[in-house]
Amino acid sequence: MNRLARPFARRSTARTLIAAAACAALLAGCGGKDDKAGKTGGEKPSAGAAEAAFPVTLTNAWGKTEVEKKPLKVATVSDGDTDIALALGLVPVITPDAEDGGPVPEYKQRALTELGAGKPKTYDDTDGTDYEAIAAEAPDVILGMNTWSMETDYAKLAPIAPVVTFTDKAHSDTLTWQERLKTAAKALGLTAEAEKVIAANEKATADAAAAHPEFKGKTYTYAVVHPEQITFMSYADQDPGVFEQLGFKKTDKAENYKADKNAVSLENLDELEADVLLMTYPFGDNGLLSAKELESNKLFQSLQVVKGKHHAVIPSENTLSSAVAYPDALSAPWIVEKLTPILAGAVAGK
Repeated sequence: MNRLARPFARRSTARTLIAAAACAALLAGCGGKDDKAGKTGGEKPSAGAAEAAFPVTLTNAWGKTEVEKKPLKVATVSDGDTDIALALGLVPVITPDAEDGGPVPEYKQRALTELGAGKPKTYDDTDGTDYEAIAAEAPDVILGMNTWSMETDYAKLAPIAPVVTFTDKAHSDTLTWQERLKTAAKALGLTAEAEKVIAANEKATADAAAAHPEFKGKTYTYAVVHPEQITFMSYADQDPGVFEQLGFKKTDKAENYKADKNAVSLENLDELEADVLLMTYPFGDNGLLSAKELESNKLFQSLQVVKGKHHAVIPSENTLSSAVAYPDALSAPWIVEKLTPILAGAVAGK
């Protein structure tokens, strides 16, 4: 199966408004320095009220998970799960090293700064999940809502701590970030916080959509140039992320693709046709072809979206292309902030 790894190896006046809303989303998700004790609606819940929500039992694709009491120490098995924890105001006791020693993405650094935390302790995930490293931290719960490796991970993680993951194996590709967040929040006793994060993120997107009515009803295609193929990322079941909330919709061609059938051949580049086409080249010279090579392809040049200059390249250097493909509770408002001006330019044909 050809999947886009995270990162890829795994916002005018309107922009100001979007950025402000994005910050509000992070503040709502992470909580201010006076908010770390788990305040809800301005009041700190009593210990009895917090304990009354537990134990929590969740069904997953491999069985059942029971969380006996409110977790304090959370471990994560993917970058997306780390983002879920941070959005809910929790700094994991250990996470995979998604940055491979590199800089932390802007949106994640914002959250860590707001929480007064440094970079979380990490493990090398080059060869997969490091079960021993996770076990050494004695977590109360392990978040696995945003991973593709749970098929092999679950049996080895379950003896360490309750594993919070999806109810159907297909959900590794199809769940929205809101659904992933809500499930995790239920296990963590942070349902009210999750609703705040969702509401703040929705406001950021709604403000951007209101500032750009020209987006409404426009079709889009998002494609990624991998080393072995051009990948049709906006397939029918893919989480639409911010695109559809901004007013866009998928093309009819999206029905032809799914997570394990997403390759577009050079002979079928017309499959990319849409009102707006977004491309990204995260592998550089190691991709199937470069931006210059694709843009000089005669079939690509014949596309109406290309002739009208309604296509744009989403940069990968700042992790935007990865975040767009796999939005989560922490990155969603930042995506709106960074992606909206790119979309506005593409719709305008600039």
